Amino acid sequence: MSITSYRPADGTVAGSVPDTTPAEVDAVVAAASAAAPLLAAASPTTRAGWLLAVATALEAHADELAALADTETALGLPRLTGEVGRTAAQLRFYAGVAVEGSWLGVSVDSATPTSPELVRLNRSLGPVAVFGASNFPFAFGVLGNDTASALAVGCPVVAKAHPAHALTCERLAEIATAALTEAGAPAGAFGMVAGMDAGVGLVRADGITAVGFTGSQAGGLALWRLANERAVVIPVFAEMGTVNPAVLTPRALEHPDRLEQVARGFVGSFTLGSGQFCTKPGMLLAPAGEGVAEAVGAALTEAAPSATMLTERIASAAIDGVERLLAAGATEVARAKGPGAGWSADAVVLRAAAGALRDGSPLLEECFGPVAIVVEYADDAELATALDALQGSLAGTVVTDGSGTDPGAADLVDRLAGKVGRVTVDDWPTGVAWTWAQQHGGPWPSTSAPAATSVGAAALGRWVRPVTYQSVPDAALPEAARAANPWQLPRRVDGVLALP
Repeated sequence: MSITSYRPADGTVAGSVPDTTPAEVDAVVAAASAAAPLLAAASPTTRAGWLLAVATALEAHADELAALADTETALGLPRLTGEVGRTAAQLRFYAGVAVEGSWLGVSVDSATPTSPELVRLNRSLGPVAVFGASNFPFAFGVLGNDTASALAVGCPVVAKAHPAHALTCERLAEIATAALTEAGAPAGAFGMVAGMDAGVGLVRADGITAVGFTGSQAGGLALWRLANERAVVIPVFAEMGTVNPAVLTPRALEHPDRLEQVARGFVGSFTLGSGQFCTKPGMLLAPAGEGVAEAVGAALTEAAPSATMLTERIASAAIDGVERLLAAGATEVARAKGPGAGWSADAVVLRAAAGALRDGSPLLEECFGPVAIVVEYADDAELATALDALQGSLAGTVVTDGSGTDPGAADLVDRLAGKVGRVTVDDWPTGVAWTWAQQHGGPWPSTSAPAATSVGAAALGRWVRPVTYQSVPDAALPEAARAANPWQLPRRVDGVLALP
């Protein structure tokens, strides 16, 4: 058995990657398990060196990787070349976070007449299974945020090749393995498997201690169930995404040019990458009678995007999704035809009344692709009811009058903060920066672990667990927690933050 890779532009076969056998899965996991204590014991500076080596190797192969990925995704060489650079930068960022060391959370309480000495710090979990995304073959792929953050804390990674770009995954694994070996990383620090059965076997493998996933709700929940059926349950950090609502304040359209500006911005955001971003704004809540749906439709017609989807399945789901939304009470406003050849889908703007947002309605669900709904509300009460009906999302947007003093902004920001992991104001949500303050995760069902993020410095926290050492002699403590502070970590001593 093997994975067949296709060219989305015309649907022809690009190549194939053999499925990993059960015995091979066991061998990869065993190698990761053997490497785990070595990675955990390595200093953050040493781990950072490994990540920097992979980043340099990616840049050395940037043109080759971008061309290969374009064959399998049709995302275009400019976008993919830039994404290789982004992925290298992510690896360097997580290397820096590893060295900074606050993720270890070292805290020391000296012994007192009434309590023993306590030392608390985070320990690496062990081998992590990573399931990358279809829409970002590099930045959220087998060497993306999940892999980089796991390696940064000393967890070996076993990634699963994504069927949408299996050839690219295979080449990335070759490059990463060679770079890690040359940099002195233990054998088993990184491995890869391919095939659906191999992915299931990976989650069930005793040696795997956590799962990172980026993709659909169906895929994420399937892995979550598998992990919870194990004899030893493990955490699944699944980033699945939903509608990512955008909301117009009552004053947002007071300026005569504002409606056209908002419409163009919304169209540009929901059609970016053929609508295949997990942060795509799929819904715009707007006051009825202001012509918002018509303006968005006109902007779509003017932009005339031609959407080629990543896979035949995604293209079919986008087409079927529009029909489901129409059956649920939406009406079509405008449509931009896809190219017709290959994995083609139309870009569509729909409209619906706020009263149609009822529990269980498809209108509340994500339609992955260049599809968006303008939901029209009659008054503040109807808007509040509509917002309450929304599912948890990764991001939410408040569109104001652009003055910076719109009185309606604060309430909507607060309302959306209860529904999403990231709130933007007059800034469309597509695109996720890898920074210290980033939160890429939201309430269920957008993610399986709402307190976690899959992007940014806090992403490292998914792959560790805290342990307290009571009355343990200094020489028996983990190296990171010893009094001499050999790793030069920030730590809290008797409640006072001490910097190295």
